[in-house]
Amino acid sequence: MTPVPPPYGPVAAATRTQRIALLVGLLVVAWLALQLFASILLPFVVAAGIAYFLDPPTSRLQRLGVPRWLAALLLLATVLLLALLFVLLLYPLILAQFAILITRLPIYVNLARTAADDLLAQLQTQLGPEFVDERLRELVASQTGAVLAFLVTAVTRLIGGGFALFNVLTLLVVTPVVGFYLLRDWPEVVRHVDSWLPRRYAGVLRAQAHEVDRILSAWLRGQAMCCLALVIYYAVALSAVGLDLGLIVGMASGLLSFIPYVGSITGLFVAVGLASAQFPTWMGVVMVVGVFILGNILEGYVIYPRFLGDRVELHAVWVIFALFAGWAAFGFLGVLLAVPAAATIGVLSRFWLRRYLQSQLYLDPPHDDATP
Repeated sequence: MTPVPPPYGPVAAATRTQRIALLVGLLVVAWLALQLFASILLPFVVAAGIAYFLDPPTSRLQRLGVPRWLAALLLLATVLLLALLFVLLLYPLILAQFAILITRLPIYVNLARTAADDLLAQLQTQLGPEFVDERLRELVASQTGAVLAFLVTAVTRLIGGGFALFNVLTLLVVTPVVGFYLLRDWPEVVRHVDSWLPRRYAGVLRAQAHEVDRILSAWLRGQAMCCLALVIYYAVALSAVGLDLGLIVGMASGLLSFIPYVGSITGLFVAVGLASAQFPTWMGVVMVVGVFILGNILEGYVIYPRFLGDRVELHAVWVIFALFAGWAAFGFLGVLLAVPAAATIGVLSRFWLRRYLQSQLYLDPPHDDATP
């Protein structure tokens, strides 16, 4: 069969400089796009994440004979109903618990000041007045209360006005509409992107894209199930032991668990502090600590092996760095893009490491300069 000639005549082979220039140009355009449109990209990134998350069940329904547009509509409607159920049922409870926190804030501030003053008094007794004087004690006690008040007020405003981040238009119109179209046309989008790949490297790029998809899908779906399980466990367990703010502390601990170790450690310190102020005896604090010890055991030996296992090749330190770097660069949008970027960089790094270990740059034997 005679090959079909290119429509504009014979194509010259691309030079190495052209390939490097194309790659650098794409990276620069992507960076500029993020810098220029970061303020409006959030609903589109969320919609793309929803479409990516729901593509496998949508494809399964399509294989069962359900039209893809109908499968996409049903799954998105289910997600929206669950979100609406959360708003109607849990959001008022969370606000009620924050109202309790606001009313008790002066008590917590006084307790923090007293604890700081007692600690400094003990240090003054042990080390002497030349190390800890009265002015330092007054300064630390006052600043401790001020810092605690600032943190609690900031978190309260963030939770109370959290929906300002996702305004009504974004929540009710933009994200669902964009998510529906992306989910409906996901196979077409993938085919179009695949058709744009340079033919010389199409096979290599497809293999790396499949590896990124394998790692990313395992992390996202597995981490979502782990966070949900931990949210339920901590919220129920802390409420069961009688912690007044157990619902919000448990939910925050579970949601923050997508950052390795941050959720459990932060939740432990906050819960122990609240329990020390609430319970008259140490038994309540011991029960709260027991909740987190059991939670860490379940997290390490039951939940994470069940939902994540060994499928995810993302080291905890790499995930933490990516999340903080994403927040520093683009705020909340950067957090959403951090793990996909980390997974992509990890796959490409392993690919180039394998290429390096098979190259003459690594295998070239050392020269024997010894004189006979």
